[in-house]
Amino acid sequence: MKKDNATDVRKGEELPLEKLKQYLDENLPDSRGEIHIRQFPSGFSNLTYLIRQGEKEYVLRRPPFGANIKSGHDMSREYKILSNLYKVYPKVPKPVLFCEDKEVLGADFYLMERVEGIIIRGQIRPKQYPDRNTMSGIAEAFVETFAQLHEVDFQVAGLGDLGKPEGYVARQIAGWTKRYFKAKTDEIDPIEKMAKWLDENQPADSGAALIHNDFKYDNIVLDKNNPKNVIAVLDWELATLGDPLMDLGSTLGYWVNDNDPDFMKKLGLSPTTIPGNPTRNELVKMYAEKRNIDVSNIVFYYVYGLFKLAVIVQQIYARYKKGLTKDERFANLNQAVMGCGQIGLQAILKNDIDDLF
Repeated sequence: MKKDNATDVRKGEELPLEKLKQYLDENLPDSRGEIHIRQFPSGFSNLTYLIRQGEKEYVLRRPPFGANIKSGHDMSREYKILSNLYKVYPKVPKPVLFCEDKEVLGADFYLMERVEGIIIRGQIRPKQYPDRNTMSGIAEAFVETFAQLHEVDFQVAGLGDLGKPEGYVARQIAGWTKRYFKAKTDEIDPIEKMAKWLDENQPADSGAALIHNDFKYDNIVLDKNNPKNVIAVLDWELATLGDPLMDLGSTLGYWVNDNDPDFMKKLGLSPTTIPGNPTRNELVKMYAEKRNIDVSNIVFYYVYGLFKLAVIVQQIYARYKKGLTKDERFANLNQAVMGCGQIGLQAILKNDIDDLF
């Protein structure tokens, strides 16, 4: 494992350096000197840059170029979450500055402190794998952090108006189904069958919590001196108040087992096939024990997680097909949508979330 490093900025995603420097000089008292901009290469949604100015380092977040999905790219909302949550939950980066002046970068953006540590991503090379014992410890810390997040008192944090927990399950199924058909480009029958099944098998809401909605390995930062310790949770753009089991389902959607079919492993969703990781059922058991909750209907939440993932990927693919982004990583994302549909139908058929093929 190694520290998460920024690289050259992707073509078409450059930032206007002089305008940014002028803005920082005017709004950050300690901001002085030449600016250097790099980009964190992973992630398919909001863009993340490393800003160096003198001895200072910041992380800048802005919406993707060509995006028009405001609810998923609202920088002011994301900044508010960090600002409030930072006071009561220690595992978030410190927010620094929010800018709504679109004359600077062409879109709202914000700066936060850079948290230096290790991020393990889906495309990690085998020679960089942590050993089995370390990976097991990382997984334990991952689940512990997830459970802690769902126990945060969102009223005390000043986030009681972040969302509407009542009726969350029904709204999510209806909303993600609508988004899929709005972004539809190809005929993918398994996804449409999943949408119908989810609509017909909705459980009642299991409770209300602050939920992350994208909780996976590459959104947590590990202590570089002790990788079994989570020091920060990143990417709060989708966070809201809702059903924590739906959040668990979203995480399971990214969780590929070592014995899953090759087409799922090739997606590189998350490094969950590294030896030492729990299976999906084992992960659910760990989480349930930490929160003392009933997870007997976990198949529904897993299928929901796969469906939501498929819709997000489909939205990105639709932007690529329309020419709104030139990022070639997006060229074959329709295959990922099909893969999510196929494994989701198997989970429904077998009424299980492991050993599906």
